[in-house]
This record gives sequence, structure tokens and C-alpha cells, in this order.
Amino acid sequence: MAAALLRVNPTRMELTRIKRRLVTARRGHKLLKDKRDEMVRQFILLVRENDRLRRDVEKELGMALGNFALARAVTEPAMMEEALLYPARSVTVDMSIRSILSVRVPALAVREEKRQTTLSYGLAETSAQLDGTIESLAALLPKLIHLAEVEKACDLLADEIEKTRRRVNALEYVMIPQFEETIRFISMKLDENERGSLTRLMKVKDMIQQRATNG
Repeated sequence: MAAALLRVNPTRMELTRIKRRLVTARRGHKLLKDKRDEMVRQFILLVRENDRLRRDVEKELGMALGNFALARAVTEPAMMEEALLYPARSVTVDMSIRSILSVRVPALAVREEKRQTTLSYGLAETSAQLDGTIESLAALLPKLIHLAEVEKACDLLADEIEKTRRRVNALEYVMIPQFEETIRFISMKLDENERGSLTRLMKVKDMIQQRATNG
């Protein structure tokens, strides 16, 4: 299927202008294609990291929740509520922005005032399973935050890859063929006009020579 022509006057000035646009479009197509390929590479690395983190988090979270279920079965509800009333650790999450090939993604940094878990209840009043569960969940928090950071980066990068892919396809299958077809059309028209002008000049020359001979 032939590309659609641009609506332009078939002049040498327009031909020069469209040739320049074609050069720019080809350069932009190459740059965008290289950017897309590199973003895909970075995306694959992030997806692998996300998969590893998710597996670790789900494994540790499953173990912690299993211990919590055991602790809940042997602990009085009032004592369980009191034990979970205060946080075991105090953390601060600092958010900044980093760039992956001009894609702005969040960077989360966890600051802990102290890495030791503080239990707000007496050890004699609760089960060992509950102590271990609180310790495990507190230690898991930084990894959960890092997982959220990586997943958000994957989502943003995937969106940008799709946008870049559409731009690459638009240049490759629409704009560049359109410029090339228009250049061929203008060149053909200019050649036709040149041949027509040459034919008219030859006819005028013949007429002048005939008049000169008859005169």
C-alpha cells in the first residue's frame, strides 16, 4: 500500500525542505529506536529484580503470618491487642526521583532510628511465635518498601516503552514513507516540467529556424 502524499506544491524549494525533514525523521527514528531497545533492556533487569524480591517477600511474609496464626491461637485476644498496640520499630521513608533514560521513577530510602526491634509487652505474657512474628515483620518492612519502589519503576518504564514504540512505528510506517513518496512525486513532477519546457524550447527553435529559412 502506497504512502499518502503530503499536500505541497511540486517546487524545488519544497523538495529541499522535505528532504531535510526526511533526514531529521530518519535520525529521530534511529535515536528513538535505540532508546526503546535500551529501555527494554533496563525493564527486563527490573522485572527480574522485582520477581526475586517478590518471591523473597512472599516467602518471609508467609512464614511470619503462619507464626502469627499459631500465636493467635494460644494468646488471649486482649493480650494480643495490647501486644500489637505500639510499633516495634520506627522508620522514616524518604522519597526522591531518579531518571532511567529520562523516565522519572521514585527512589525510596528507609531510615531506621534503631535496627533493634522493641517489644511493647512482657515476654512472659506472650508466646515465642508472636515475638518471632513481630521481629520478622519489622525486619521485612524495608524489603517491602523496596519492592514497591521496583514495581512502580516497572510500571512507569512499561508505559514509556509503549509510548516510544508508538512513536517509532509512526515514524517508520507513516512519516518516513510519506516523505519518501512525496519526494518521488515532486521529483517526477519537476522532471516532467523540465521535459515539457525543453520540448517547448525545441519547438520554438524549430519555428524560428523555419521563419528564417522562408524569409
